Amino acid sequence: MRLIGAGFGRTGTKSLQAALEELGLRRCYHMTELANNPSHVDHWADAVAGRPVDWKRLFQGYEATVDWPGCTFYKELMVAFPDAKVLLSVRDPEKWYESAYNTIYSGLRAFPFNVIRYAVPHLRRMARTVDDIIWDGTFKGRFGDKQFAIEVYNRHIEDVKKHVPAERLLVYEVKEGWEPLCRFLGVEVPKDKPFPRLNDTADFQKMIRGRLKSVLLPWHKPRPS
Repeated sequence: MRLIGAGFGRTGTKSLQAALEELGLRRCYHMTELANNPSHVDHWADAVAGRPVDWKRLFQGYEATVDWPGCTFYKELMVAFPDAKVLLSVRDPEKWYESAYNTIYSGLRAFPFNVIRYAVPHLRRMARTVDDIIWDGTFKGRFGDKQFAIEVYNRHIEDVKKHVPAERLLVYEVKEGWEPLCRFLGVEVPKDKPFPRLNDTADFQKMIRGRLKSVLLPWHKPRPS
């Protein structure tokens, strides 16, 4: 592990995942990895329960992590990977809350996804663990309270700044582009490569529709004519 992402989701983390992989970090872990690797849920469930986690086994084949659930356990990851740098992705708190509320919070609770995620076993386990880590853990079941959620967001940023040595930390907004990220990692800026801009609200909603379709199609059996 070369880079630990300590920034909350909806701070440009999907764009960061693509950018870091473009810069040569071999595979970057993001929340979306959970949907593709159901066995990972058990590791994260152990982490939220305070049980020992083999972080090196979980992150085998990855050189970076961004977004939840990794950002919740950045301190533990710093111990497991003492040579890794820490990236704190941030954005305007009001815009962050609006984005998070309209996508990963309310979007995943809307019908029919909220029904399907509890009907499909691996999605149910994933949803329960995500709730334990983020909504019931970090936000104490109060994410719908905008002021409280923004206070938690701002407090997390300050906690990361206090905990991580300055020489090991980059506080970064994706709108800054390649230069500060490349300087922090000690790599060259890609030539003729625009910085990735991925997973805005429209992209997220399209992704959810795609996942719903992939889940529903196996259930649909045409009636005999």
